[in-house]
Amino acid sequence: MTETTAAAVAPPRRASLERPFLVAAAAVTVGVHVWLIFTGLVPNLISRPLHLLVTLPWIFVFAASGGRVSRLLGYAACGLGMAGTAFLMLNREAIVEQYGSLDGSLFQYGLAIVLILVVLEMARRAVQPVLPAVALAVLAYGLFGQWLPGTLGHGGIPLDYFLGNLVVAEGGLWGLMTGTSIDLIVPFLILGAFVSAGEAGTGFMALATQLAGRFKAGAAKVAVLGSALYGTISGSASANVASVGTITIPAMKRMGYPPPFAAATEAVASTGGQIMPPVMGAGAFIMAELLRVQYTDIAVAAVLPAVLFFAASWVGIHFFAIRYNLAGVPREEMPGWAAVAAAAPFFLLPLVILIVMMMVLTYSPAYSAISAAFATVVLLGFDGRLRFAAGRWWGRLQSGLIDAARQIAFIAAILICAGLIVGVFNATGLGVKITSLIVSLSGDRLWVALLLTAAACMVLGMELPTTAAYLICIAVAGPALTELGLPELHGHMFVFWYALLCTITPPVCGTVFVAAGIAGAPWLAVAVQAMRIGIGLYIIPLAMVANPSLLLLGAEPAAALLAAAKVLAGMVLVSYATIGGARHPLTGAAAFAAGMAVLFLFGV
Repeated sequence: MTETTAAAVAPPRRASLERPFLVAAAAVTVGVHVWLIFTGLVPNLISRPLHLLVTLPWIFVFAASGGRVSRLLGYAACGLGMAGTAFLMLNREAIVEQYGSLDGSLFQYGLAIVLILVVLEMARRAVQPVLPAVALAVLAYGLFGQWLPGTLGHGGIPLDYFLGNLVVAEGGLWGLMTGTSIDLIVPFLILGAFVSAGEAGTGFMALATQLAGRFKAGAAKVAVLGSALYGTISGSASANVASVGTITIPAMKRMGYPPPFAAATEAVASTGGQIMPPVMGAGAFIMAELLRVQYTDIAVAAVLPAVLFFAASWVGIHFFAIRYNLAGVPREEMPGWAAVAAAAPFFLLPLVILIVMMMVLTYSPAYSAISAAFATVVLLGFDGRLRFAAGRWWGRLQSGLIDAARQIAFIAAILICAGLIVGVFNATGLGVKITSLIVSLSGDRLWVALLLTAAACMVLGMELPTTAAYLICIAVAGPALTELGLPELHGHMFVFWYALLCTITPPVCGTVFVAAGIAGAPWLAVAVQAMRIGIGLYIIPLAMVANPSLLLLGAEPAAALLAAAKVLAGMVLVSYATIGGARHPLTGAAAFAAGMAVLFLFGV
């Protein structure tokens, strides 16, 4: 589910951390979260501190790097964080009676400061320093904002209430972001980890190859379709490119495709995995919570834009195929439908269970995801020929547990830190002040506000994971867009899509770097190609605003499909204009196609 690689939570290198110990810790981390999902009604001041407690070692101990001092500081932070969360859980009844304020003792002041510092350092170690830096700036505003002149200041908040709201109540560390992590995101991380540990990747690629391999640039189109299929289970762009790209990129190079094109194709297709229902990126689950709607409503709304994105990528690749004369997959390398049938259960079973339980039987997303994960665990012992081996099952189970625990810790580091930002926004009204500033700068013009928001998302996306960039942008810009007349769903989806752009847009483009490394190609050349192939990421969010019916598939299916047809026509024309359907540069034809694209996307 994570949108950037959990490189910060890398496998331990020190011999003292033996694999059995790591597996046991992973089993505890995953087991605690499964218990929370099935138990239900666990008080928030127990479940949410427990979420932090079991994830701390994965950042501070198992992934500790650097010199001796850095490791010792990590061990100390882990110990203090675990002790602090344990104190909150053990003294929950007394803390609830404090009504969101510290009791005035030096101990509770120290506890609050230590837990905030631990969470900030956890985020710094897990992701880029920008997120904790933003959190520190917001915390400073909460503490000292009463001395700011003009409307940006606030009336002042007593220190015991300010810290208490963030640490012993549910306004900061244990607020909505942490709850969303436990209740919605973690179950899908567990599912994705076990799906990736088995033969699902083989099944995805066999089906994609059989369906798309025979076309022009067949290997590239296999990458698009395979990544779209993989994205139905995993909402992580980096996991997608690392899993699918190791198969598709060498295959494209072997068939003579230019290495930058091969890498760019996979980078773009993998990015699309975060917008492909039923399992989208972590931001989509947060979106559902912020909008107070069912996650299935978000997934349904995202279907047509996601399909349009992959369709636009497919068309762009086709134009490249014509220009470079890229052939399809040779017949002898096609897997055949028998191989597809044998591999299909590995990805179809969890996917069908997930969809049926969520969409038909209306179980909660968490319960549905964990049920699908249990079915996936059973399949781990089978290979592509449906032969069972106990040793294979045990090895893959261990890998799935460890991968799930790492990803849980990574997303916890992001969201618990983001909870501090949200908590201060709510306590001080900073979000309302920034909203007024955006409305003022835009001159009450929606499209100007949209462009400002898009630029902010892209700047934040250079240093932050998609989820964090989305959270910060929607907190400050979402209310402004709504005030200017944009429906809330459209505003959130607009911000979420633009937060994805960091994955393929220079200078910081995670999936491009991973794909370029696999292909052995210059990353900048890969990024340029990726921006051309993935132009839909830049245009489709704007088309959502110009064609609001595009997101209303559940409520207005006919209007949504008509809007999708218009946008698809526009995207085909955009690809024709930017890539071209001939070997020589197009001039007049390209200009005409671009003009028609604008009409289809924004004017017809």
